[in-house]
Amino acid sequence: MGLKVGVFDSGAGGLTVVKSLLKSKLFEEIIYYGDTARVPYGIKDPNTIVRYGLEAIEFFNNFDIDLLITACNTVSAYALDDMRQKSTYPIYGVITPGILALQNKIKDKNSNILVIATKATIASKRYQNELLKLGYKNIIAIQTGMFVPAVEEGIFEGKVLEAMFEYYFEDLTSIPDAIILGCTHFPLISKEIKRYFKNTPIMIHSGEAIVEYLQSKGIKNKTSQTILKIFASDNVEGLRAVAKNWLGKI
Repeated sequence: MGLKVGVFDSGAGGLTVVKSLLKSKLFEEIIYYGDTARVPYGIKDPNTIVRYGLEAIEFFNNFDIDLLITACNTVSAYALDDMRQKSTYPIYGVITPGILALQNKIKDKNSNILVIATKATIASKRYQNELLKLGYKNIIAIQTGMFVPAVEEGIFEGKVLEAMFEYYFEDLTSIPDAIILGCTHFPLISKEIKRYFKNTPIMIHSGEAIVEYLQSKGIKNKTSQTILKIFASDNVEGLRAVAKNWLGKI
């Protein structure tokens, strides 16, 4: 029997992680749950984020999964420890894999690193503190929360996105050598972000990072076909339609 993995996200953004998991062929079945009724999580207080994470555990207890990936960076920043205490299976977040992916790709500790994420993820300082511990000296962290509803609305390019880039990035004093996409929605606009920064910075993508991380943990299983089942707390048909569209675009 192949492995069955659960993937939890606040909404549709975690489908970017699903895309990478599908490509990896590590799992026979993927159970995706998007809490679309309460997206975005990035503006919620920490206690609420923890509660949502624990409620997700209750959802996945209905399935015989081998492990769970919290694709949401905000949940990874605040709720992992509480979720692990309530779980009978391993739970992996996306922040540690993202840090390790950057470490593998950026050896120069004087490189300019830009972290973009939701308000709550940036406020947690998880990315900033881990990077500082590793010796990286030039870190700028910006909350870019408006990208989340833009992506949820299907805005992947154009004047609205360009205006957001100007709003968030115009005051940067240094051009980033690498950008950590600290929200699973952001890979959908990564090409446009690269275009804005004309030096084409290295992009750290949660989906690619988690696959590398799981493989480093000994998950090497290969399957010829992966079954994807999608669930949501609201408008599941809408989420499935988004999945059908996005999984061909990421």
